[in-house]
Amino acid sequence: MFDGAALFWLVVTLGGYVLSRMIYRRIKWYALAPIVFVPTILYLIAIPTGTSYGEYSRYTGWLITLLGPATVAFAIPIWQQRRLLVRYWRALLAGMIVGSLVSVGSSWLLAYLLSLDATITLSLLPRSITTPFAMPMSGDIGGVPELTAAFVLITGVFGSIAGSLLIRILPLRSALARGAMFGVGAHGAGTSRAYEVGIEEGTVAGLTMVLTGLLNLLGTHVLLWLI
Repeated sequence: MFDGAALFWLVVTLGGYVLSRMIYRRIKWYALAPIVFVPTILYLIAIPTGTSYGEYSRYTGWLITLLGPATVAFAIPIWQQRRLLVRYWRALLAGMIVGSLVSVGSSWLLAYLLSLDATITLSLLPRSITTPFAMPMSGDIGGVPELTAAFVLITGVFGSIAGSLLIRILPLRSALARGAMFGVGAHGAGTSRAYEVGIEEGTVAGLTMVLTGLLNLLGTHVLLWLI
């Protein structure tokens, strides 16, 4: 049976992505990047039409399932840079652990300062890992996966902007340091931005993004098992 609403939201989502890619290639303004442009368009249409996230997810849910294969595809650059991983595994592991602790700690602090309830707080905790890992992790600890996805998006956008500013201020001379900063702090959005900085930065960002997600997911299951 033909579903006009499903077709509409599919066209808006994919059309917005293609359009933003075309514009962003010509005008390197981050507000026009797909990760910012497309959600903005969707919100501007969804709010006046009264479309809930549940409805949108039902219409375009298969797009979310593509996040899994897209994340798995990062195994290719990880394999290609395996020598880098072996050589600097201590520094990368330390950065991922510290970055994860800072992320969780800052989330708890933000939730406390804003007096958020337990469900929203638990949804906020996985905000600094990529969506395919963050959503199941949120569900496991009692959060709302869909809300976590929104927090992940916001973190990625602001993390990418902040990362772009920090590489101009901080004396980060190595591609390893710059890439790890984007990958650990801003996951997928940061990885995309890191590739604009350089191939090596993007590769390291993708590597740390996936490994940080796995580290957090594993740590969560171990913690739940101990509890």
